[in-house]
Amino acid sequence: MKEYLDRVAKLYYEGEPVLTDDEFDALADKYDYKDVGHTITDGVPHMYSMYSLQKCFDIDSAPLSVLECVSTPKLDGAAVSLLYVNGELELALTRGDGIIGRDITDKMQQLVPNIIKYKGVVQITGEVVAPSSVLNSRNFASGSLGLKGLSGLEEFKARPLAFVAYDSSNLYDNYIEEMNWLQHGCGFNVVTLFDCTNYPTDGVVYRLWDGNKFRDLGHTSKHPRGAFALKEQKEGVVTKLLDVVWQVGKSGVVSPVAILEPVMVGDAVVGKATLHNIEYIRGLNLEIGCMVEIIRSGEIIPRIVKRAEDC
Repeated sequence: MKEYLDRVAKLYYEGEPVLTDDEFDALADKYDYKDVGHTITDGVPHMYSMYSLQKCFDIDSAPLSVLECVSTPKLDGAAVSLLYVNGELELALTRGDGIIGRDITDKMQQLVPNIIKYKGVVQITGEVVAPSSVLNSRNFASGSLGLKGLSGLEEFKARPLAFVAYDSSNLYDNYIEEMNWLQHGCGFNVVTLFDCTNYPTDGVVYRLWDGNKFRDLGHTSKHPRGAFALKEQKEGVVTKLLDVVWQVGKSGVVSPVAILEPVMVGDAVVGKATLHNIEYIRGLNLEIGCMVEIIRSGEIIPRIVKRAEDC
């Protein structure tokens, strides 16, 4: 399983995730996977490191006072950094490992302002997202950034994507003012004002509104101390794996689908779930007739996260 999770982590940092965050977390917790990520050796450094957010599953045990925070939806897409020098977009990178990312400037030039009114150097970070109506919208957004060549760029232009900014290195003393500057002064969509109704989210972000306090708290090796993500702890439902069938998708890729004993998950009856690929099946040690735990990823797509212990 470690080798499988190593490969999954590598694909995530290359911008081509095969699992959602919740699915990866469930597997990492089950198999005590502690590795923090994949090292990119052929990328480009971010001007400022892109940190992940500390996760919290109970607001009563939040690491910060929520009364001092601004809350915003946690969009579920692909994180990107934009570097502007004297007002011109010079470099756009995937998040990568937070220190080094991959150059996607040609694609981001299609989604964001190429020129802003700002003298000096500023890094703006945000999320590339696709509408929830798009199947596997998170993977769709991430995969779009990996399209290659002129044909890939043309396809990227035609895809229903948006960039939503949530931070900048301009370091305003007030987070709301910083977001207002990005939207009204620079022309970006911003997370405090963006209508997320039709886009996938996977929690709520709480961030100190006071920029000075945020900076004073600093960072750990992984997370800013002045922000956290409140996430819902999804409880899986156990049912029986009846069969596995192989289906050909629109792209021509053949993938396995689990046929399940129908069971209620949330407000829907689930009888099928994606299995991604043969490595995923082997990694979970699945067999016809065994009991499996499933969740509805993003409250929409059923996924098997583990083999139940009482098989």
